[in-house]
Amino acid sequence: MIYLDNSATTYPKPQIVRNAVSRSLGLSANPGRSGHSLSLRASEEIFKARKTAAEFFGAESEENVCFTLNCTSAMNIVLKGILKSGDHVVVSEMEHNAVMRPIEKMKASGITCTAAKVYPFDDDKTIASFREAINAKTRMIVCTQASNVWGIRVPVERLSALAHEYGLLMAVDAAQSAGLIPIDLKKSRIDYLCVAGHKGLYGPMGTGILIVNCPEVPDTLIEGGTGSNSVSFLQPAELPDKLESGTPNLYGIAGLRAGIEFVRRNKPENIAEHEFTLIKRLYRELKKTEGIRLYLPEPEEGYFVPILSFNIEGADSETTAQRLNRYGIAVRAGLHCCPAAHRMMGSEETGTVRVSPSVFTRASDIDRLVSVLKQIMREDK
Repeated sequence: MIYLDNSATTYPKPQIVRNAVSRSLGLSANPGRSGHSLSLRASEEIFKARKTAAEFFGAESEENVCFTLNCTSAMNIVLKGILKSGDHVVVSEMEHNAVMRPIEKMKASGITCTAAKVYPFDDDKTIASFREAINAKTRMIVCTQASNVWGIRVPVERLSALAHEYGLLMAVDAAQSAGLIPIDLKKSRIDYLCVAGHKGLYGPMGTGILIVNCPEVPDTLIEGGTGSNSVSFLQPAELPDKLESGTPNLYGIAGLRAGIEFVRRNKPENIAEHEFTLIKRLYRELKKTEGIRLYLPEPEEGYFVPILSFNIEGADSETTAQRLNRYGIAVRAGLHCCPAAHRMMGSEETGTVRVSPSVFTRASDIDRLVSVLKQIMREDK
């Protein structure tokens, strides 16, 4: 199979990740819950992963790194653990449902929201749009760093500066950017970084990270055993225990550490360059193919991450994806859990076919995709 659905989850996983998960199965003891040697070794594995993530993202301390089930759970912790009745939040017009669904539910509790317009290729206008959306009740800016549909980057570093100018908090959804765009929390001053472990970091599914980069720690959504201060019925106030109740996903976290190390060795900017070469190759071929609809100009580094969405004119995106699958090509079609981004481009009725390469994708894979698309279009004539 030619796998081009890496924005959903990267495949294949690097051998170093597979090895780390396999080794961790030999540490099947509950970390932080017992004093025997096997439990201590499991705790050490968790600590090493926390330290690796802190170093990779420039966190102040490994204690600020909290492991979650995925990026969605990290975002829910931030939104529901910080916002209170009467608060206003500013988001971009292309947020994933991981942001929009929690906010929609919280509207019943008195939360209000404004979606700011994003201008591809013009960060100054984007910043001005967010500034105009801020009002006296605004508590937080919540923003994706890169659209999972269009690949459009949002200047979250500048938005973080804008948030702090107004005394606001800044939360970033880095599901599509972590591992491709270098992120330094010391420089950006992003308050809450939400990360998917299984995408650009090449870790296993069921892993995510929330890094708290400010004194205001979100309230808990879940309370329970942490292995610390067990005599008290009160949830610990200190990170990471406050946000990590229950037995952790040791195997996934071990694999995630290996994934981060894989990305660090290969360098995010080098991985992005490789993937951009492929996306531009695809874009240029589709641009000159009659019957293909492209929604944006050719993606440019600095303004996009390497994702491309398109359609065959007159065809439903899901149908196109199913036909590609019959040729052994895996892509993602539909609304990608992000109807807001599709409304932005008027594609909410049809969805789009999304192609997202990885470090393992080859130029021949892209050429095969183009060839098969042309074959499908010939079949329809």
